[in-house]
Amino acid sequence: MLSEDDLNLASARQIFKVFLKKSSFDISREHDLKETDQSKGLPPPLFELDYDKTKKVIELPSPKEVKVDAIDLREAIEKRRSVRTYAEQSLTMEELSWLLWCTQGVQQVVDKTRTLRTVPSGGARHPFETYLLVNRVKGLRQGLHRFLPIEHKLVELNLEEGLADKITKACWQQQMIKNSAATFFWVFVPYRSVWRYGDRGYKAFDEVGFICQNLYLAAEAIHSGVCALGAYNCDEMHRILGINGEEQFLICCATVGKKK
Repeated sequence: MLSEDDLNLASARQIFKVFLKKSSFDISREHDLKETDQSKGLPPPLFELDYDKTKKVIELPSPKEVKVDAIDLREAIEKRRSVRTYAEQSLTMEELSWLLWCTQGVQQVVDKTRTLRTVPSGGARHPFETYLLVNRVKGLRQGLHRFLPIEHKLVELNLEEGLADKITKACWQQQMIKNSAATFFWVFVPYRSVWRYGDRGYKAFDEVGFICQNLYLAAEAIHSGVCALGAYNCDEMHRILGINGEEQFLICCATVGKKK
């Protein structure tokens, strides 16, 4: 492993090579999987992060009762584009519920270690949390919320005035954040995968691609557009989201709004 001094001097390419080596699976190192926290009998991490119980929790419409347009899969894939400008129309609570269910919806709690959701995940670990900047959603106050997938609810985190401006600034002034109906922020919680797979579990951050693509396709059924983005000030965004940047860190964002 690289020392702290080595890390300060190393290039991103060198660090990435170390990461690939340390997180790769080699049958000759089968003992690695026998040394995971799961194999040691340690308890699994929670399906979702805990939250301040004094905060308001909002029940979302049941995904089974939300009606959306039937859209051919081929048509949805062919129409998928990154959309950066949006109409002033708000999303409804039903539409937001649909988007959240399509990206992290829980279909079944299998046992204490696994949930089956609307996106795939190695070992059914699902190491992501969904944070939302709400700008225009009927029935919701503007501000930062977090999705509680097991209950299919939202918890209000931060409703301070001007928060959308702060987040837009932290994302290098990309105005579609401020002008979106809502912006999704996907936070990686690596230990959920590392608990089962050891260091290889750190590679599970790539699962955000499954989540984001589902958002793009699901948005087509409600006449909305999406734009994924990865340009942001990590430290500032972690501060705003209230995460530490180590046990949880931001991987990707995506704006959503009604198409003009």
